Amino acid sequence: MSFADLNLIPEIQRAVADEGYTEPTPIQAKAIPAVLERRDIMGCAQTGTGKTAGFTLPLLQLLSPYANSSPSPARHTVRALILTPTRELAAQVSDSVKTYGKHLKLRSTVVYGGVDMLPQTKALREGVEILVATPGRLLDHVQQKSVSLGQVEILVLDEADRMLDMGFLPDIRRILALLPAQRQSLLFSATFSEDIKKLANQMLRSPTLIEVARRNAPADLVDHQVYEVETTRKRALLAHLIRSRDMKQVLVFVRMKRDCNKLARELVRDGINATAIHSDRTQGEREQALADFKEGRSTVLVATDIAARGIDIAELPFVINYELPYTPEDYVHRIGRTGRAGLTGEAISLVSAEENRLLVEIEKLLKRAIPRKDVEGNDPEQTRERRPRREVAEEPAADAKPRPARRPPAPPRVASDGFDFSKPYEPTPSAAAAPATEKPASIKPRGSRPTAALLGGFAAKDRK
Repeated sequence: MSFADLNLIPEIQRAVADEGYTEPTPIQAKAIPAVLERRDIMGCAQTGTGKTAGFTLPLLQLLSPYANSSPSPARHTVRALILTPTRELAAQVSDSVKTYGKHLKLRSTVVYGGVDMLPQTKALREGVEILVATPGRLLDHVQQKSVSLGQVEILVLDEADRMLDMGFLPDIRRILALLPAQRQSLLFSATFSEDIKKLANQMLRSPTLIEVARRNAPADLVDHQVYEVETTRKRALLAHLIRSRDMKQVLVFVRMKRDCNKLARELVRDGINATAIHSDRTQGEREQALADFKEGRSTVLVATDIAARGIDIAELPFVINYELPYTPEDYVHRIGRTGRAGLTGEAISLVSAEENRLLVEIEKLLKRAIPRKDVEGNDPEQTRERRPRREVAEEPAADAKPRPARRPPAPPRVASDGFDFSKPYEPTPSAAAAPATEKPASIKPRGSRPTAALLGGFAAKDRK
């Protein structure tokens, strides 16, 4: 099958050909005709199989009658809304919309948090037919009255399960209440949990389920490996793997943001060019880190699960789980960053004894055991490169600067009566000759009268 067999309009076929695509992927071959028939869709496929184009191409064709070059915002109202869980995924989907719709006079824009709202507000008020957004920032614009959703005809939830994991369900329900009841709704994800099924039953009308692979299955072209290692030796093993295998592009996943920054700094100290991406970094820093990694300026990108969904990095060969995720479905999304578009990839996991139960859950989800590997030539104690000790020259160099002379010792301090303060105390001969039983005259012997109490003094009989 070719894209010409999918009954796409010439403008879209030309844009697809410009990208060098000739045959649709299985999810695209099944989803595009169903979307063009105005059905509600639940699409499930392995990561890296082209889900984004699976809903973008038919969406553009359905909206093509609204294409116009009028400068009036009234002629460009929001007809399609695409919701994504993360900023990076929103930006990527927006790029796909612009790429495939470049020969159509349809306007699109993207809104997400972490950046100034003013440029987004300006673009929305000028009018767009396709809006890509994260839920929180979209509701900010709704509150500012810079966007109206009353004429939306197509709603797309991309990576819907991740939205629920990130706590977006209340926001999604608020957005659904703003949309027309008569609309077409599409859900696409690599995994579908029971909560997603409940949400789909609420928002979809007789949905068509499209699955092109076993649910929650990773890409078949990914080679899974596990290295059992102590937690304290993980970084040494990671550095050894990167150096010994001459890895040029590695995506490393950790769980916590603080560990993300720490690991990136330690790898830099080990001589490995690394950068970090997580939700606490500004949007500009995140975009710069991702751009540096994609363009080869950094070897390692240390990331939290913010980079596990929908981030498309061309020809990424290695994904390393420095720490296993708590949710086994997140493992599928993490390793889905490699083995994309028909290319092979490797998913390496560094597993400590404390993470064995997480590994068992992942293997249950995959329905297979992941092979264990041993690293040849790896001595965790010697993996980290140490600087050689500086040799001490036997003779100083000719141009070496002479060391300053040591400060002479201070003269002894002697008082006017001859007492030397620099010497230890020694009793005078008269004090040494005094008998041990003799008491100083100034000290009176303690009588039988008791010492005064802290509060109250002596008793009355003792004061007489």
